[in-house]
Amino acid sequence: MAKKPRTKSNTGTYHVMLRGINKQIIFEGDADKRKFIEVLKKIKEISNFQLFSYCLMDNHVHLLLKETEEGISDIVKRISASYALWFNFKYQRCGSLFQGRFRSENVETNDYFMRVIRYIHQNPLKAGIASDVFENKWTSIHEFFSTGDMIDTEPVLKQFSKEKTDTVQKFKDFMEETNEDEFLDDFDIVKKTDSEVINILNQMGIENIAMIQQMDKKERNDVLLVLKKMEGITVRQLSRITGISRSVIARIQ
Repeated sequence: MAKKPRTKSNTGTYHVMLRGINKQIIFEGDADKRKFIEVLKKIKEISNFQLFSYCLMDNHVHLLLKETEEGISDIVKRISASYALWFNFKYQRCGSLFQGRFRSENVETNDYFMRVIRYIHQNPLKAGIASDVFENKWTSIHEFFSTGDMIDTEPVLKQFSKEKTDTVQKFKDFMEETNEDEFLDDFDIVKKTDSEVINILNQMGIENIAMIQQMDKKERNDVLLVLKKMEGITVRQLSRITGISRSVIARIQ
């Protein structure tokens, strides 16, 4: 069956995900990630695209970029082919490194643009390998607070404020916001059913939802924090089950 043509973005902006074939590791260590950044920077100069954010995970990569002179398919092909050639030579392997056709989604609005950037920067956090958005060094978030020259930060920062004095702080606050956005991704998310969550509450001695609603604030928050930290339970789900607002649950730490 012929592949469906990729839909062209009206803005020329795309969220791209490149993943290892069969979800295999594409970065054996930091040296490999440094090489990928080197390749990314080189191809950016050749293809003259804009790069707004990136995140390197062990078996996949997220990019948010805008095509200018060259189309998205050619850009990604250059990046993946160049890195795969180097990787195969280094590790004495042959064959494909990346999983067939890369995945992408069009970014058509400013709101979507900003939420995708936040999602990419929070990817290590959502995958459970970082405790905050700044902990992982293999995302582009650090270039917004330094003198890095690869990320096109100005189109991003101007979304927050025209005043440079508070722009970076507003960007930081937004990047740290709790959310349940779901875009392209490659880590397996284990989701608990509502029945499973209710069963956990029962095991904690909470026989019905009214009990948790009637608890004093500290006791209630302690229970909710335990649930928040469990794999597969979301803030939205907790809010739906308990009747406590998402904003309240999101602020519990």
